[in-house]
Amino acid sequence: MSGLSQAEAFARIRLLRSPRIGPVSFAQLLARYGSGEAAVEALPNLAKAGGGHHQLASADAVRREVEAVKRHGARYLFHDQPDYPQALAECDGAPPVITYRGDLSLASKPVVAMVGARNASAAAVKIARDFAQALVAEGFVVVSGLARGIDGAAHEGAMPKTIGVIASGIEIAYPPQHADLQERIASEGLLIAEQPPGTEPRGSHFPSRNRIIAGLALGTLVVEAAVKSGSLITARLAGEYGREVMAIPGSPLDARSHGCNHLIREGAVLVQEPSDVVELLSTFEGNPRSTFREPVARYDHVPEDFEDAAPADITDLLTTAPVAVDELIRQSGSGASAVQLALLELEIAGRLERHAGGRVSLSSGGGPR
Repeated sequence: MSGLSQAEAFARIRLLRSPRIGPVSFAQLLARYGSGEAAVEALPNLAKAGGGHHQLASADAVRREVEAVKRHGARYLFHDQPDYPQALAECDGAPPVITYRGDLSLASKPVVAMVGARNASAAAVKIARDFAQALVAEGFVVVSGLARGIDGAAHEGAMPKTIGVIASGIEIAYPPQHADLQERIASEGLLIAEQPPGTEPRGSHFPSRNRIIAGLALGTLVVEAAVKSGSLITARLAGEYGREVMAIPGSPLDARSHGCNHLIREGAVLVQEPSDVVELLSTFEGNPRSTFREPVARYDHVPEDFEDAAPADITDLLTTAPVAVDELIRQSGSGASAVQLALLELEIAGRLERHAGGRVSLSSGGGPR
């Protein structure tokens, strides 16, 4: 926890583990109050102003978590510490706190993500392993999600220059058959978890894991994937982050190739040899060649947004249908800081939900009153 006092680090973990606090609200609370300690103190009054109440994560639960992280040989990394990977820090909704085991410096080297089908074909598994080995030989680090199939092959081919991002707590192996591989990555490479220790992987955790995979990398290569798969979520996130999106084409007769072929048709770069990836990413200067993008409307807050702001009256503008924050700012006639503060109060009170692309809505139940 270098650079942070123990009290501040503890407060930040407690803040993030509290209900209805996600990466966006966490960042806004720190921007408004200047520290995790001050934000924790302010939460009850913020929720009350938003027409609800808020129950902080218990201090005892956080103490148990901190002890578990130490017990499993892991460490915390906070978003504003110098070792936090710059590529990930640049992404919307980057995790404010992660736990890790292994060589953190790997995340600051040129990273390429490799993802694909769990039920991959034998040919695709071999391609993934060979590509990963060749990319590491060219100085890249390979990041993936430790799933069966393509992910596992990519990790094995890249070892030890590989990063595994998991959807569970740092000590929980998933799938179980990758327990040895996960331990090897933690010992020789780098293992990253956003969820606290003891957390079993749930469906909602995998898109969160995917955003970290995409965010760490200069580009994401999809080796083999169906049209509806987590691999395509990772590819879309890479596109939203302004990173390269690459895909290996496959037979139209195999459904496991349809996702890659779809990505290529939508503008992802067609890749056939490891040298194609090396050429593409070695010239990366912030202007990707692939055209696969999904436009994202967003509002980037900065600390001064919250200075001397009284919350705007925006409740009547909100419904359960998501709307962009910048649209609320336009329609309310209030300043951005006032709108952001009102949204923060409503969210902490349990009356607001945040959605992809910088959109918000009233929670379906209206939240506690």
